[in-house]
Amino acid sequence: MSTTQVPPAERTGTAGPRRAGRRERTFEQANRRLKWAMLAPALIFVGAMIVFPLLFTLNLSLTDAFGAVNAKKGYVGLQNFVDALEDSRRFWPAVRRTVVFTIGAVLVETVLGLGLAMLMRKAFRGMRWVRTILIIPLLTTPVAIGILWLLILDPTNGIANHLLESVGLPRQEFLGSVGQSLPTLMFIDIWQWTPMMTLLLLAGLSTLPDEPEEAALVDGANGWQRFRYVILPMLSTTLVTALVLRSVDALKTFDILYATKGPGGGSNFEVETLNVYSYGLTFDYQEYGLASAVLVLFTLFIIGVVILLRRRGRKSA
Repeated sequence: MSTTQVPPAERTGTAGPRRAGRRERTFEQANRRLKWAMLAPALIFVGAMIVFPLLFTLNLSLTDAFGAVNAKKGYVGLQNFVDALEDSRRFWPAVRRTVVFTIGAVLVETVLGLGLAMLMRKAFRGMRWVRTILIIPLLTTPVAIGILWLLILDPTNGIANHLLESVGLPRQEFLGSVGQSLPTLMFIDIWQWTPMMTLLLLAGLSTLPDEPEEAALVDGANGWQRFRYVILPMLSTTLVTALVLRSVDALKTFDILYATKGPGGGSNFEVETLNVYSYGLTFDYQEYGLASAVLVLFTLFIIGVVILLRRRGRKSA
């Protein structure tokens, strides 16, 4: 009597597929471990570079450190935060200037950037040259831009006042005036960073499908209606991302302010933002504990702005 040999895979039913599935899972697990092993050094380095300064600053903000960071110091709890929040002469005016500068500059940059992006959405002759010229302000360091505009806007010999006089307008003080300094620096920031907003929004516009806009055109929608009800909603994610990036960057503006107005943001602190204020506390007055408390409050303020913008973005999406 002959015995039929049954292949192992058939004797065990689904053993073959199970082994294949187990091998696939094992390969995926090994691949995942390899990815984390390759990423671990970079993540540890970046984490250390972020976590250590934050913890060091937070610890310093709870002390009465003065004169030198490594000098003998004692813990004073939240006293530095109380002193900062009760300072109506320097701290709260710096907060107000920071908010005014950020909102004013970013709002204008967004409107101009979106307008330029819409104009450049369709290809035209010379578009490559226009884009090249557009990014020139982004290629220059902020300090160099500050010095350049300081020369252009010089009240006595600057070319700006010569141009104003040539068209019959009165000379302006610009950065030499307490009242005009902050609006002038907002203008410089707008000149430098509007191209970045334009490029970000132009990249977002290039990814939008044409079908919804074409359907709205067939339904009789005019240009404004297509922009307001079709393009803008589809662009909302890119718009919010650009707003978050630019707002955080504007909040941290320091180099242009310091290059044009010097320590303290001017003789009357006319452009002293939180960045300039904390820098002065650290390097001019050497009040390291109070300066660290201001920086912690500033960090919390930036985090709050980012959360607010992200929530508004999700609601509008």
